[in-house]
Amino acid sequence: MNVPFPDIVLGVCLGIGLASACGFRVFVPPLLLGVAQRAEFVPMGTGPEWLGSWAGLAALGVASALELGAYYIPWVDNVLDTIASPLAVLAGILLSASVMHDLGPTAQWSLAIIAGGGAAATTQAVTVVLRGLSSATTGGFANFLVATGEFFGSIAVTVLTILFAPLAVVMMALVVYALVRALRRRAAAGRARSATPG
Repeated sequence: MNVPFPDIVLGVCLGIGLASACGFRVFVPPLLLGVAQRAEFVPMGTGPEWLGSWAGLAALGVASALELGAYYIPWVDNVLDTIASPLAVLAGILLSASVMHDLGPTAQWSLAIIAGGGAAATTQAVTVVLRGLSSATTGGFANFLVATGEFFGSIAVTVLTILFAPLAVVMMALVVYALVRALRRRAAAGRARSATPG
């Protein structure tokens, strides 16, 4: 069966957008995709059908609540990052592969690993650096701001991806680019200060 090229592009964008959102929170993107399935806002073929089941929604809801709560405990959030980072990449790969089903298996999994896993890893890496800076400069007491931003970021990116996937991919690329540039400027400024004779 020949799949229209626009449908393939949309599936790839949807996969990358959802994977990027997994870099913020592992369980929120599949939960929201399941809600969209349950509400028949997206076709049930968009991702595994169990996401839209009541059991799937309940399990993902509990997991999302536990993940959210853990990130509000100072220093526990930094420890959680060591577990969440590989989980975010794995979730990004699996979720993106599940919505790229119009591709052949080789292209599907290759893109899921490279683009989906890469998008999740990039987003997760930026949040880990931001949390590390917050912990170092405030003793972890401002980490709740980072955690809140990540939570709402995961919701915003997932919803935008479901509504208009290509725009979500472009916006995430711009946000990550801006954050990486800001972190590099901060690091360069820190090196310059430390190199200045006191």
